[in-house]
Amino acid sequence: MNRILPCILLFLIAAAGCQPGKAVPIAYGNGRDTVPAFIGSPAMPNPLPEVPVPAHPYLARQGLNGMHADSYCTGAYPWSGPLGRNPQIVSASLAWIGGEAATVAFDGKGRLVCVSGNIFDFQLLLLDPVSLDVIAVYSLPQRASMARFWTSFDFGIIMNDTSGGAYCHLGSGNRPIIATADRKIRIFALEERGDAVNWIVEKEYDLAPCLDEEAAVTDAMPDWLGHIWFITRQGDVGYVDPDTSSVYTVNLPSEEIQNAMAISEDGVFIVSDHALYRFEIDPISLEPRYTFRETYDRGTSVKPGSINRGSGTTPTLVGRDLVAITDNADERVNVLVYKRLKEVKGSRLVLKQPVFDRGRSVSENSLIAYGLSLIVENNYLYSSGLPTDPDPRGHPGIVRIDINPDYSGGRIAWESRECSPTTVPKLSMANGLVYLYTRLTETPSDIMAWYLTALDFRTGKTVFKIFTGTGQNWNNNYAPITLGPDGTAYVGCYNGIMAIRDSL
Repeated sequence: MNRILPCILLFLIAAAGCQPGKAVPIAYGNGRDTVPAFIGSPAMPNPLPEVPVPAHPYLARQGLNGMHADSYCTGAYPWSGPLGRNPQIVSASLAWIGGEAATVAFDGKGRLVCVSGNIFDFQLLLLDPVSLDVIAVYSLPQRASMARFWTSFDFGIIMNDTSGGAYCHLGSGNRPIIATADRKIRIFALEERGDAVNWIVEKEYDLAPCLDEEAAVTDAMPDWLGHIWFITRQGDVGYVDPDTSSVYTVNLPSEEIQNAMAISEDGVFIVSDHALYRFEIDPISLEPRYTFRETYDRGTSVKPGSINRGSGTTPTLVGRDLVAITDNADERVNVLVYKRLKEVKGSRLVLKQPVFDRGRSVSENSLIAYGLSLIVENNYLYSSGLPTDPDPRGHPGIVRIDINPDYSGGRIAWESRECSPTTVPKLSMANGLVYLYTRLTETPSDIMAWYLTALDFRTGKTVFKIFTGTGQNWNNNYAPITLGPDGTAYVGCYNGIMAIRDSL
């Protein structure tokens, strides 16, 4: 028996991730044949005037470079997504247990660059955009949360850990930039020789000498001058000078950072569980320093559906001079909009707008920004749906807020009662649709039926719902919707990734 158990464990570890080869479809759960395949009507494109975001000089093209569509984290794409015309679903199971594709980007050949996480490790993958076949795999260092899981078998330890590769950005030259669990920033490149395609580490920067052993790096992204900024769950903020490999850090004492950064030509924006910050490099000491710190109402507890006690949003930059987050106020979270420039006259706060039902209000994902409009979804009551949390039904609420042009406040433009438990929603400017990932609420608790759902940006009305799958394997669990330049919507889910596209 002593010999059998290690052999079984080794087999499970080997089977946990994926290897290059044909995509294996994600398995369906209970009730697939009992739910509608399509709800609503196909959409007619109703384009919005394009609001471009300045091109980041050290990242791939906007819309192709990461989870939030651009370094401003607007979640808005210049191209279309599916219109619901005879939709087709292709899926890929990326692990024995887990496999969720947390971040999706696109290389110069249109292939998917994504990071997939399972109960053992994270993997950097290259996928075919049509078939989702795995072309190349690189296993990233194991996170400390994965090691702790085996002492408690508490899936929440893994699911609530945003470090070690959950966030990934595609740099210029199609090079993924990843902060790995061994406290290094690695920049990858593809080595292609004939039919052989492999990820290689092109550059790496060691942050360990400047960080505590317990520090978990959550995000790394270059600024407009090429310095690579990083943050840790334990409140460290720093950057690497790529010319010298020098590392500079500061710590925000007793503060936690679990979201990604937003970076523009005018600064680096970070939200902790206490405050929103704008950072820059001190010209004399060369250390990172913040030029403003705006505290917010962090509430009195971690609410059902939250990862920690604090804002759940990555900062979203609005236009040339605003930044938006949500707080964690007890009764109703507020969408907060601030003036973001280094120096402003008077108060920075432009808008404080409460959203969602009283006592049932959580925001754990980035906002969509289009012009002076923001869209926020309610994540209250979501649970992972794993054995300890069997019913990830969530609570409804999608809200569009319009900021007054003179920055004198704002108003709620519409509210939808759709329930999008955890996705990072997206907007297509080319067709005027907001894309969500929803669970059908009319089904019994033992049937988890998931849909790609489209709302009209102008009215908030539901246009259509495309059935994707049933069961926990199809649960989105905080992964983003990503719109590909060919009109395909890619959605990460618990067991991998799916592609939803119109069929001619």
